[in-house]
Amino acid sequence: MKVIRRSQDRGQADHGWLRSFHSFSFADYMDPQHMGFGNLRVINEDFIAPGTGFGTHGHRDMEIVTYIVSGELAHKDSMGNGEAGAQNNGVIRPGDVQRMSAGRGVRHSEFNHSASPTHLLQIWIQPNQFGIEPSYEQKHFADEEKRGQLRVAASADGRQDSVKIHADAAMHVGLFDGEQGAALTLVPGRQAYVQLVRGRLQVNGEWLEAGDALKLSGEPQLSLQHQAQDPEAEVLVFDLAA
Repeated sequence: MKVIRRSQDRGQADHGWLRSFHSFSFADYMDPQHMGFGNLRVINEDFIAPGTGFGTHGHRDMEIVTYIVSGELAHKDSMGNGEAGAQNNGVIRPGDVQRMSAGRGVRHSEFNHSASPTHLLQIWIQPNQFGIEPSYEQKHFADEEKRGQLRVAASADGRQDSVKIHADAAMHVGLFDGEQGAALTLVPGRQAYVQLVRGRLQVNGEWLEAGDALKLSGEPQLSLQHQAQDPEAEVLVFDLAA
């Protein structure tokens, strides 16, 4: 089964300092037809104005993954990340993937201290362990690692040096230009969610534009194909428990 979720059909919020597009029900956007997909609960595409951000707030029992498209974001939390002298300075930039396991409770803030807008996707995945010790991780994935292929950036076992999430899910990232393509075998009983960040890309015979998504259930394989005349495509692919 293939179901397309067009960019313009997402929930939207404009707070002046923040423009946000919600793939699934979130905050004031509520749609019972879009409460998540498998254990994927949130994909918010956010545009944060310079000098603004999210003040300190709390989370618990959620795997939160942040993917920076452009600009940068400064993160500070109750675990000490982002503090002077901390092992993780908390600033994430394009190519970085940040993972925060909220566990039994964590508080954090996120700010764009730069002179340019920050464009990011924040993803929430429901964990398979509750009440764990909160933890944090961030890693950089160079464009060369993602070009013309799907590179594992987050997974339950930390394979391929990806960030490790406490959930039965994996997130792949890819960059495609020219006539590049890639495929991903889907294990029976699992499903996939494809979020096109930018560009244009054909996924299992369906054309997606920036902001579009495709849900796949009962498909044996995910197939991506880029055409030479189209702009470079950046994509996130989630392999999820059904």
